[in-house]
Order: sequence, then structure tokens, then C-alpha cells
Amino acid sequence: MAVNLRGVTTVLLPGTGSDDDFVYRAFSTALHQEGAVVVAPRPQPDRLLDGYRDELTDAWLAGDRRPIAVGGVSIGAAVAVEWALRHPGHALAVLVALPAWTGEPDTAPAAHAARYSAELLRRDGLVSATAQMRAGSPRWLADELSRSWLGQWPSLPDAMDEAAGYTAPTSVQLETLTAPLGVVSATDDAVHPLEIGVEWASAAPCAALRTVTLDEIGADPGILGAMSLAALRDAESRG
Repeated sequence: MAVNLRGVTTVLLPGTGSDDDFVYRAFSTALHQEGAVVVAPRPQPDRLLDGYRDELTDAWLAGDRRPIAVGGVSIGAAVAVEWALRHPGHALAVLVALPAWTGEPDTAPAAHAARYSAELLRRDGLVSATAQMRAGSPRWLADELSRSWLGQWPSLPDAMDEAAGYTAPTSVQLETLTAPLGVVSATDDAVHPLEIGVEWASAAPCAALRTVTLDEIGADPGILGAMSLAALRDAESRG
């Protein structure tokens, strides 16, 4: 039976250095069409991961302990899955975009990028580091991060270091996920490799993967929400 998201609180968590503005635009259109109540909490860079965990639990409690839907982008996606694993039955569905790594972060490109950015921000300051980021990023991404980095300064480097040390759910843990999982990955994103999305969707018992490109995300971030929901429906039809 397909998950009905009408009236369901759906909490979406931003990626490292990103913000609630982007994750809301990425998911809200598709979720509103499903009748979901979208919540996109603002990241707390001085307590990034615990802040995300608290937001998920608070949303569940605020809804009289009825199941909620959870998800997010990159590190936000990983924390959402972690929460669903730790609280079986609390999550009705999980929607994730651009998962960055599985298990330990040591060799993950996204963790390396976060550590490098944190070092650059501390050494050169926000203005210079932002200029260097813009020089090496697609314009749409540079515009997004320029806004979100400013909003999280001066605690941003601490948030990046915290994210870079995060141990994500392993494949063995994903095998125990009780909620259906919709995953969307980009085929051309070296920081969030497609193979991680494949790994997550292959490991979870009821899961599927849809793919996009970075240019498609830049043209319309809402494609992430649309494709994650499409993947969720794929997973349900197979299950």
C-alpha cells in the first residue's frame, strides 16, 4: 500500500554549508502536491548534527507521536536515515537527495571538501573563501552557498568539521530500515558519487533510486523532491 503523505509532517534537513531555503525549494513543491506539511529547520552551525536530531524528534512529538516523513540533502539525508533507523515506526517514509558516503567518512570526497572549506574559511576569512569557492563551482551552486555561508558565519567552519567527522549509516544498518526509502543522486556529481546512492538504494529493504544531473538541479532545485518522491513510489511498487 502506497504511503499517503497528506497531512503528514515532513522534515527536510539541509546539507553541510547549505540552508533551509535551499532544502525547502528542493522538496516543497513536490511534497505540497502530495498534501504533506513541509518543515525545513534552519541549521544550527554550532550544533549541526544534534540540532538536526532534535528537530526530527521535536516534530514527531509535536504531532502527538504520529509517524512523520523525514529526509534531506547530503549530510541531512544521512542524519534523517540515522534517525529513522534509531526510531523504528516513527518514520513513515524517507526521502534523500545526494547521499555523500556510507559508514566512515575518511575517504569520502564530500568530507574532504568540508574539511578543506573549513580550513580555508579559518585561514582566509569568509570573503576570500567565498570568492575561491565561487571560482570553482557552477554558478547556481556558488550563488546558493554564498548566501548560506554568510548566514552561518562565523560558526560555519565548526559545522563543516563536525559534518566531516560524521559516521553515516552503514549498508548493514540500512538493511534494517523499516520505512520505504526514495533516493535521488546526480550522475555527474563527484562530491556526492552516484555509487553511494546505488549502495543506499540496494541495501535498504524497500528502496529505489532516480538520477538527475547537476545542470538539472541548477535549473530547478525542485527536481530533487520530485525525483525522490518518484523513487519512493518505485520502491513501494516493487515492495
